[in-house]
Order: sequence, then C-alpha cells, then structure tokens
Amino acid sequence: MPDTLSSAPRLGARYTSIDVEPLTCTIGAELHGLSLADAARDDDLFAEIKSLLLQYKVLFLRDQDISRADHVAFASRFGPLEDHPVAGSDPDHPGLVRIYKDLDSPPEHYENALHTDGTWRVNPSMGAVLRCVESPPVGGDTIWVNMVDAYRRLPDHIKTRIEGLRARHSIEATFGAVMPEEQRHALKERFPDAEHPVVRTHPETGEEILFVNAFATHFVNYHTPENVRFGQDYAPGASHLLTYLISQAAIPEYQVRWRWTPNSVAIWDNRSTQHYAVQDYWPAVRKMERAGIVGDRPF
Repeated sequence: MPDTLSSAPRLGARYTSIDVEPLTCTIGAELHGLSLADAARDDDLFAEIKSLLLQYKVLFLRDQDISRADHVAFASRFGPLEDHPVAGSDPDHPGLVRIYKDLDSPPEHYENALHTDGTWRVNPSMGAVLRCVESPPVGGDTIWVNMVDAYRRLPDHIKTRIEGLRARHSIEATFGAVMPEEQRHALKERFPDAEHPVVRTHPETGEEILFVNAFATHFVNYHTPENVRFGQDYAPGASHLLTYLISQAAIPEYQVRWRWTPNSVAIWDNRSTQHYAVQDYWPAVRKMERAGIVGDRPF
C-alpha cells in the first residue's frame, strides 16, 4: 500500500468498472456509476469496492436511493452488523442505527468529537456504511481522518516513546457521562473499559495506525522506571503525551470533508480512520442511518 494517495488513479480515471475521483492527496474518494443495491448482490463489484476502501479508507457515493434492506444487505457483505447500546437500532433492520437530529435537539446538545467507532469494545467496529436521509441546506458535514498518515508522520522520538504502549478506552466516560450514576455504572458493567495498543496493525494491509481517540482515557503501562523519575511525573507525563497523540487527528492534511445530500453514502474503514460530525446546523434537521460492522481485536 502507498504511503499517500499520489499513486491512486487520477481524477476521473477508470478503476476497472468504477469511476474513482480522489478527493484529497491523503484520504477519500468519490465513486461514480454504481448502485450499492447491485453491489450487495454482485461478488465482483463488492470485491472491487472493498479493494478501493482499503486504499482510500473512506468512499463516498451520491444518489443512492436504496431501501433499508439494501443498505443492510450491502453492509453485511463486510461482516455481521452490530447494535449500539445507547442509540439502539431499527426494529425491522437489526444493526441499522438511526441518528436523527431535529428541532427536539437543542443547539447546545453535545454531538461529537473526533473518534473511532466503538473502541470502548474489546472488538471495535471494522467499519460502517452511513446514508443521509435528510440533510441541512448547508452545514452538517462529516470529516474523516487518515490515522495511518497520522502515525507515519509522527517524529521518530515520539514513535519510540509510544512503542508498546497500551491505552484504556471507555464508554462510561463518554456516552455514560450524561447518565445518572446508577445507569452509568450499569453501562460500564456491561461494557468494561477496553484496552488496546496505542499503535495497531491493520489486519488486511499491514499498515501501522495511531489508535487513540476521544474514547481513550489513559495509558495502562506508562508508569515505568524508564518514563517516571518520581510518582508526581506520572500524571502530567502520560496525559500530555496522550493529549498530543489525540490531537494529531485535528491536522487538516490528514482529513477529508464531505458535504451531505439526501441519499449520499459514506463507507469507511474504522480501523484506520477517525471521524467527526460537524455540529453547525441547528435548527435545521439532519437524519442519518448507519450500519456498523463488527470488527476484530486490535493487535
């Protein structure tokens, strides 16, 4: 796999049977001339899309007027779908989560942070297929980040410092933060904090990925004689490093930004990316439906 997308097909070029339009030099491509309903039933077409996903990390399509059944069928080609313990899923289409923001969502309502889906799970999501049902006339974009490049471009001395480090990821400290104490504790009992490597390896491409995000609370193996002279060094040393690593996702050179229209779709590899839903559109309405795919345990 190339370090950047400089070797990707040029703008408007043909990639076998699909028109591929790279959107940045680092991440993302828009696909033209196909229906995901067809890809759900066509092995060769699906294989082509999956290959492109591994290369570009997030793919975009417009004019996908497909049914919920087709949406679920396509996403299921990647693997089993997962429910969400807070958002739930469509009762008729398990695994399809409705993310609806409307006039009942106040302007100060917390929506998002740069994150990788489900790292509070032992097996975080492999990826997701997100379709726009209704979009604001302007605003409500989503940003994706290439965390392979975020790791590759770290200074060498930082790569040395984080080699072998592991971090805890918590649903209690994020989704659970707004819940009453008893409910928050029950959520943590159901989903205990997960521990993952700070740098994971992509199971299909072999790429190294910076794997900390808004769900990461602390390192679990930082407090060693090599890192800490005295106990008081522990908190600032570890927290400053974690904050620095998490901040890498905010660098524009690693990002692509997508403007939604009804029936547009994003497909992303959750293992190698982070994303952020921009909260700038209230009181306009934004309705999205997402099928999340069960992933593997990071290593």
